[in-house]
Amino acid sequence: MRVKTVFILLAVLLCGSAPAKSLKGQKFTFVCEDTQFKNPFVDVDKVITKPVKCRYVHGGFDDGTRFSFYFPIEKKDYTGRFFQYITPFPDSETSAQNYYAASPIGFSISHGAYFVETNEGGKLDFADPTTRKDPTIGAYRANAACAQFSRHIAQLIYGGERPYGYCFGGSGGAYRTTGAMESTEGIWDGAVPFVLGSPISIPTTLVSRMFALRMLKDKMADIVDALEPGGSGDPYATLTTEQRQVLHEVSSLGFPIKSWYGWKYMDAHGFLVLYRSVVAMDQQYFREDFWHKPGYLGYDNPPSLQRDHVQTKAVVKRIIGQQEAQQLGLVAPLSEADRGSADRAWASMGSEIKEKPVAYEIDQHVTLPTLGGELIMLSGRGKGQQLQITGAKEGYVTLAAVNQPQLLPLLQVGDSVQVDNSDWLAAECYFRYQVPSKDYYVYDQYRGYNGQPIYPQRPMLLGPMFTRGAAGCLPTGKIHGKMILCCSVWDREAFAWQGDWYRKQITAYLGNATDDNFRLWYTDRSTHGGEDDPTEVVDYTTTLYQALLDVSDWVEKGIAPSRTSTYEVEDGQVMLGVDGKQRGGIQPVPYATINGKERADVKPGEQVTIHVTVDVPKGTGKVVRAVWCLDGSKEYTLPVDMGQAKYSSDGERVEFDQAVSYDKPGTYFPTVKVYSERKGDAQTPYTCIANLGKVRVVVK
Repeated sequence: MRVKTVFILLAVLLCGSAPAKSLKGQKFTFVCEDTQFKNPFVDVDKVITKPVKCRYVHGGFDDGTRFSFYFPIEKKDYTGRFFQYITPFPDSETSAQNYYAASPIGFSISHGAYFVETNEGGKLDFADPTTRKDPTIGAYRANAACAQFSRHIAQLIYGGERPYGYCFGGSGGAYRTTGAMESTEGIWDGAVPFVLGSPISIPTTLVSRMFALRMLKDKMADIVDALEPGGSGDPYATLTTEQRQVLHEVSSLGFPIKSWYGWKYMDAHGFLVLYRSVVAMDQQYFREDFWHKPGYLGYDNPPSLQRDHVQTKAVVKRIIGQQEAQQLGLVAPLSEADRGSADRAWASMGSEIKEKPVAYEIDQHVTLPTLGGELIMLSGRGKGQQLQITGAKEGYVTLAAVNQPQLLPLLQVGDSVQVDNSDWLAAECYFRYQVPSKDYYVYDQYRGYNGQPIYPQRPMLLGPMFTRGAAGCLPTGKIHGKMILCCSVWDREAFAWQGDWYRKQITAYLGNATDDNFRLWYTDRSTHGGEDDPTEVVDYTTTLYQALLDVSDWVEKGIAPSRTSTYEVEDGQVMLGVDGKQRGGIQPVPYATINGKERADVKPGEQVTIHVTVDVPKGTGKVVRAVWCLDGSKEYTLPVDMGQAKYSSDGERVEFDQAVSYDKPGTYFPTVKVYSERKGDAQTPYTCIANLGKVRVVVK
């Protein structure tokens, strides 16, 4: 679909001057050719100071679409462009206001752009079918209409020519970002999708991870230790035959094996939102085939499945709300910052419900070995209904945040229930029975010598259906505009090879023109979102900000960005090139060693010297800052004196040393965090690109 707009500028605009009065309540002459979006209005026009001082304009269209625009106050600070954030789920047009550190609003204003965010047509509750609309509205049409209206407002305020526009979004927002660039023309000039999945990501990436986590949980410490610097390098060494098969299978499917460091932090993630939809779309599998037909794991019913299958009846003793559930350690506090994040946008769904039940105390002590399941109502007003749960332990059952609100009051004290994870266990294995076309090369492990699947297959692939619902289309690579795709090598929710898959779609469409329009940058030691352990991973936010600046320079000035990362996909794992200067992308590459090795075995008090060499990809700046965490505290407290570091003549390599010693026996992982920056600015919160180097010191 091509979205266009026709608008007539007011006479004051033709004179080239900004309007003297507030835009609030004005009648606008903007007309959108997409007739879904009519009667634009502005209901807020004021100066705000948080997260940064700017002119805030809020409004919408009469269909329920709402927008927030944030403009530089002074015309001299405006450079004729906007950046538009596309959220993972249609929700709120004000989610960016919750970010203060490296805020996208502050980034935009400080770089001469105005910032755009929308509710993408209105909040979508996956648990309530009545809120669902034409998927193209939330996918790109609402964003496109608001983008074009923002241009109208910008020209009213500043005058001048048509502003350039760039969109960016992660996870579900990455689907919508690529969908927007493929489905519209002339709306956005460039885009930066990040942590992008593929049309078969859902539910494969999430359920395969949960399957492996359940099967390997008693050996996770061994797996992680083997892969840390100075480890054995063999994560399979202590595993049973069944566990070896599972680890190899899920790694070959693309789960980044080094990302198991964070196994304690992993939960069901966004699958909670999609779980019941998956069950509803293939009820035959969950109710019958998985448990009763040859070829399925449930039919084979191995001891590990028997061990973890829960079907326990109980009686509800007490209903528990959010505050008490937090005090009992059953749930984490809700964070407004989660609402628009790539990683946790689903977590606050239903949080507006007053006195919402969050957990129940029951008369049985049930331990749920899976990350989800059902609480089936066996009596009372809700008899026959089910609630999603995320855990059961010590006599408590915790609800998922995504249950339909109308079901919550049905379960009362004294009602009989059944804690059941039958469907969840079946969901964990669903990826084996969803083998797609051969361009999804990680699925070759599920094909036999004749090229046919070795497991029975379901009658339809669910992934493309979910992808179309999020993006409004299936990705083809037929983009309009320039794009830098940013993916994370250690991504647990959108496996890294999927960035390569989309690159291949782009290449098939653009051919020899690919490098004139597209880049794929991989960020090493980065996950789907956040830093759950700052001594293992880094945040990619600054990389995507630099990508936005680079794609705007590419469009507006013809300055080509750093080339696509050098990498290979080996057995489902993305392996980056070892030469930091020639790696491509923009992330610095540190190498930390002790006498040329990643490990040193020493006596208490014995001092060793860690040598660090850092390479920066050619033309992407220099290392401006480095800091150490030496004591296992997860805090970086010891800065490196960069004035004493040894730089190469081109500034793209730096070397420095750090002496360490430990008095107590144990295993230590001294870790250095290094930052590079395009212009050598060590203080900017927006574009310092991070990476980690670490070694192992064993004190005996």
